Amino acid sequence: MIHITDKKNCCGCSACVQRCPKHCIRLEEDTEGFLYPQVDEETCIKCGLCEKVCPILNQADKLPVQEVLAVKNPDEKERMNSSSGGVFLPLARVVINKGGVVFGAVYDESWEVLHVYAEKIEDIYPMMGSKYLQSRIETAYRDAERFLKQGREVMFVGSPCQIAGLRTFLRNKEYPNLLAVDFLCHGVPSPGVWRRYLAETYGRYDAKEQSRLQATAGKNSVLFSSLNATSPIGDIKFRDKTESGWKKYRFVVRQKSAPKADQNTVLSSDIHYDNPFMRGFLSDIYLRPSCYECKCKNGVNHSDLTIGDYWAARVTDQDFDDDKGVGLVLVNTSKGKEYFDWLNMTVRKSDLDKANLCNGGFNEHTHAHPKRALFFALIYQGKTIKDAVDICLKISLSSRVKNKTKRLVKGVVKQVLGDKGVKVIKTALGK
Repeated sequence: MIHITDKKNCCGCSACVQRCPKHCIRLEEDTEGFLYPQVDEETCIKCGLCEKVCPILNQADKLPVQEVLAVKNPDEKERMNSSSGGVFLPLARVVINKGGVVFGAVYDESWEVLHVYAEKIEDIYPMMGSKYLQSRIETAYRDAERFLKQGREVMFVGSPCQIAGLRTFLRNKEYPNLLAVDFLCHGVPSPGVWRRYLAETYGRYDAKEQSRLQATAGKNSVLFSSLNATSPIGDIKFRDKTESGWKKYRFVVRQKSAPKADQNTVLSSDIHYDNPFMRGFLSDIYLRPSCYECKCKNGVNHSDLTIGDYWAARVTDQDFDDDKGVGLVLVNTSKGKEYFDWLNMTVRKSDLDKANLCNGGFNEHTHAHPKRALFFALIYQGKTIKDAVDICLKISLSSRVKNKTKRLVKGVVKQVLGDKGVKVIKTALGK
């Protein structure tokens, strides 16, 4: 029987929930806003299937990467509306055109994220673009298994832990008609924090209502009611490249279109490092505990392809970088290579050393922010997400002086010696 004693040992994939023959396992939100399995022990028959399909308890050997590729979708419109160089949509088309099914993440009516499947091209588009949240798998594993047994092509795209969960749910059976695609993952932030951020920023945040909900759900809960149909939000893009380009992507929220309006009105548009939610996420303040000791990355989940952004392009392949997005594709299996070779992509061969540059997604683990506990304590006390993030990320006076001095010295060196001189000095200092 699944029993979580240390939250770092549960990635929230929900494989146990979907495999239970008695349906006696449910996911419940904890005080930080993450979902964990809870077992109805009276109904449980102690068959052990939940433990057998847990990807944390049943880890596979790593798969070596076969090829490392920098890629660009030649359709610039598709690439501008995608992450990872626009690889996802052409892959999905291949599968759909073969009569297959594509699984991916979409927003629900409350702007939270769940996994669904699509059998038509037009249903693929909501899956495009990065969504820096852990999606609810719900019945996606069972649905995928059903399609696989029917002999249909299935492309399943998810985080490393979700692909690991799918593999163990399928009891590691090899399906020739399954294409598993994961992405380089920074970690997943709290859905509860996201829900509260939306309520505070774009809803009608009511401190008294928050207190009532906390009393109902538990004294220290971050729970806040989801946005409903009255929400002004019409679209959310975590990585909008249309205004500032790929490297300085923006977090953009657009309003619902008014009748006969030509386009949505922008509610907010922030460079990613200026947006409160993104600042907290990228600073590792409220990631899932298992993300800090991830056991599902770097080949152990046996994905056929791994996709991400080729951030090294701005250093090693500047001539390949048009600031519209350069994707990274790790070809892990012969099946992955077969599917990728069907695509019409602009490709440049690379290697792991290059790809690893400027890409934290390769790190074995993400380190918890030292003020993570303080952040949750602050929002339990009634601070807004923005205020709590600002407090946790406030830089001391000495650090600000140090950073400013470093920038001044760098500027002088660059003026005197140029960019090459700066690189030489960094190399000499081991930086």
